[in-house]
Amino acid sequence: MGLRGWWLCCVPMLAWGAPVDPVPSVMWAYYHQRFLDNAAFVFDERVKLLAPPFAEDARQVPLEIDARVFKGDVVKILAWAELNPLPQIVDFQPQGPVLPWLSMRIRIEQATPLRAAVLTRDGMWHVGSTLIDAAGGGCTAPSVMRTQPGWEEHLGEVLGGRYPRAEFSRVKLQVAHPMDNGMVSGIPEFFINQAELRGADNQLLARLELFPAVSENPSLAFDIEGGGPTRLILRDTSGSQFEAAIP
Repeated sequence: MGLRGWWLCCVPMLAWGAPVDPVPSVMWAYYHQRFLDNAAFVFDERVKLLAPPFAEDARQVPLEIDARVFKGDVVKILAWAELNPLPQIVDFQPQGPVLPWLSMRIRIEQATPLRAAVLTRDGMWHVGSTLIDAAGGGCTAPSVMRTQPGWEEHLGEVLGGRYPRAEFSRVKLQVAHPMDNGMVSGIPEFFINQAELRGADNQLLARLELFPAVSENPSLAFDIEGGGPTRLILRDTSGSQFEAAIP
């Protein structure tokens, strides 16, 4: 397929060649400048951004970002919810055997376009898009975890494991943390903002920056080629550090 054919498969075109946003949005130009610094981009259907059409629970919305078509060429992946009061979701930088695929749960305040922008080594951003409808209120609802007696004693506990697949293993984790976003009266920001996956000999496998749009008790899943032990290292905005080993 020639260059023109590749371009047409990635993004709808106007007659004069300008990219057409695949979802209705009045905010794209603003976020293109804010998060991507007005860099070169294409709306690319090969970046799969999967979410339910309607958020049944706006506090816990499953989101999957699949950029495996760019395996070996991804510098970072950014995701955001355009109409959330706190739009940023994650900055994900996979390395080595970690594939450019990520699953997590997020908060949604209202119906919104969702974006995942994948930066490849040639400096081009490939943007996947989808729409999600919601009754609303996911970002302004108080943490359920805080209503449970003794929740502080379980702060930072990690549950999860490794699940082998044919060509990789999927690591799934859930972390006990209220992920307070500062939007509930009297409760300041308090959330996990940094995470690292490390392998044998402390090799860095992936780095993540998390934002308050991530749900409480965050769930994360990664695809990793090869075997060997993996460690997850987490830090929150209070400076606390938590670790978990995945055999």
